[in-house]
Amino acid sequence: MRQEISQIARDIPSTEDEKGALIYKEYPLCVALVETDRLRTADAERAVRLKASQQSDQSIGTILLQLGLISDRDLAQALADICDVPVIEKKAYPDFSQLSENISSNFLKQHRLVVFDEQEDHLLAIMVDPTDRYVIEALELISGKQVRLLIGIASEIDEAIQAYFSELLKSEKGSDAEGVEHQLLLDDVEQLKELASEAPVIKMVNQIIQRAVSSKASDIHIEPFENVLKIRYRVDGLLRETEHPSINLAPALISRIKIMANLNIAERRLPQDGRFKVRVHGNTLDMRVSTVPTLHGESMVLRLLQRDEVSLDFASLGFENSTEKRLLEILDRPHGIVVVTGPTGSGKTTTLYAALNYLNRPERKILTVEDPVEYNIEGVNQIQVKPGIGLNFSAALRSIVRQDPDIIMIGEIRDQETAQIAVQSALTGHLVLSSLHTNDAAGSITRFIDMGIEAFLLTSTVNAVVAQRLVRNLCSHCKVPYTPPAEISARFAGYHGPTTLFKAVGCDHCSGSGYRGRSAIIEMIELSEAMRSLILQGKDKNALADCAKREGAQSMYEDGLYKVMRGITTLEEVLRVTQES
Repeated sequence: MRQEISQIARDIPSTEDEKGALIYKEYPLCVALVETDRLRTADAERAVRLKASQQSDQSIGTILLQLGLISDRDLAQALADICDVPVIEKKAYPDFSQLSENISSNFLKQHRLVVFDEQEDHLLAIMVDPTDRYVIEALELISGKQVRLLIGIASEIDEAIQAYFSELLKSEKGSDAEGVEHQLLLDDVEQLKELASEAPVIKMVNQIIQRAVSSKASDIHIEPFENVLKIRYRVDGLLRETEHPSINLAPALISRIKIMANLNIAERRLPQDGRFKVRVHGNTLDMRVSTVPTLHGESMVLRLLQRDEVSLDFASLGFENSTEKRLLEILDRPHGIVVVTGPTGSGKTTTLYAALNYLNRPERKILTVEDPVEYNIEGVNQIQVKPGIGLNFSAALRSIVRQDPDIIMIGEIRDQETAQIAVQSALTGHLVLSSLHTNDAAGSITRFIDMGIEAFLLTSTVNAVVAQRLVRNLCSHCKVPYTPPAEISARFAGYHGPTTLFKAVGCDHCSGSGYRGRSAIIEMIELSEAMRSLILQGKDKNALADCAKREGAQSMYEDGLYKVMRGITTLEEVLRVTQES
């Protein structure tokens, strides 16, 4: 709110009105502040014009505080002079045991007051603004007593309210106090909105995102547990644990991000997905947000998609020249299916986007069906599936074939119906790109057959299968060469030249990990006549893999060894993500 008011205030001139009268003199508070040199005339004019432009119910004192033009102590003293009501310091407050129990915490927080029921015939109300007759009349109506006023300093009243209700919870619930306070906060949506809009929470969210960008993280994990809120960053495929804010901050922190992503902060029982854009260090980031309910609150994951830095060419992704050349030749074919396979987080979607980027030309109509749409590509018509309204992969595909596309990209083939539509699209002259979840390239063929696709249809439509994993790149600033022992050198017997490898050390550039960035290790199978014959004979994936190897195909492990020899990564990384056949 303070940022919004400041933005409006900058557009309001601090000049005299048409009659030449100083308009701030309509407000006794402004007059008192100006006359005691606590406020400049120009600032008083600006605040008054802002109040008029907003047609707001906020008092002029609240606006002055939000703009940062006066301190809360200045406000208290000025109101004391005007209203002839004394100011009380927090240390002089009556004992909390006399605090009235008939008034809700929300009312106290909203109107910034504390009420002590110290006498039979009256209440003692300490408030920021004693001119607010609504509050005074409400107190008299609730209690049936007269109200005696004192002026308190805003920050001290806030502290007193927070301290009192924290103590109350502890005394009532013992060791479960924090959990009860946490739940009370969750049940108050309006309070969540208010907390999520406060400067400290906004600053913390910004710091979390900036820290993730600086460390080149791909994901931010915000996870509430019983006594701690964990924030972890996924850097180069591995999670790193960092700060542990108080668990009491979890509702406000998660609500702030949900507001940014246009999610429902009142819904905490069901998973939600959203996205928003931010600019950090001059770069535009697409932030994809996912929440799921857990035992101790909502767990949230933010995926960072750096649009300005993403490189959608095969060489930068880790494709060797020969593999890239073969794949581009296959992509230039007018129809057929090209499948990219691998587990979650293996870079399949980025490879598909690189293929789309290569194929994206004005004379071609390209349609995609994705869940979710990760990057927006100009010239490509991208459809986000929405299962909640019946728009799943198969339903979207049935519609887009009537859109006369040349190229169709399916984010993932998950079921028989989607697979059948992909095959039919390829048979009718479309180039189809898609992904599958299998461990290797040969396994994708048997996966299609398991889905119920006839072998003769596969041999007629599938052009190639690309399997991949991601390995961490050695940090160029700290990697050091070494000569491996004989048993390790034996693994590189088929490679030319001396065996000199590199190992990770760690430095400031890589945060001590020894690695910086990731590359793909690739295995590509192009369906030859011999392989098609094996598929029609019903051979298993091992037979298909052996055939591909005889025809010169390179496994992911072998591609990884080549990158180890070139000093791109380490043997440990390759072994971490592959298995020797």
